[in-house]
Amino acid sequence: MSRDNKGRRIVVYPAYIDSKKSRSEGRKISLGKAVPNPSIKEIIEASERLGLNPLYEEKHYPRLKEGKGRVLVDKKSGKLEILRMIADEIRKMRG
Repeated sequence: MSRDNKGRRIVVYPAYIDSKKSRSEGRKISLGKAVPNPSIKEIIEASERLGLNPLYEEKHYPRLKEGKGRVLVDKKSGKLEILRMIADEIRKMRG
């Protein structure tokens, strides 16, 4: 990520919206809003549907060694609001 984009994109790791993770394991949103085991593919698809221009990076979440990948998305509002929107979109996609 170049310096001129700093502050305009946020990082989304699957753990941020995973209802199977505790807060200490990295979940950022409430349990009621989170989704179980979100995949990178689902996060990318949900972000595309929301117009957040997702960009995949092969990095692992520092707190958890398993699982690879994170998604950078446009910061169109607050971080927690975006995470809730992505989780809600994944819930809709799953039906």
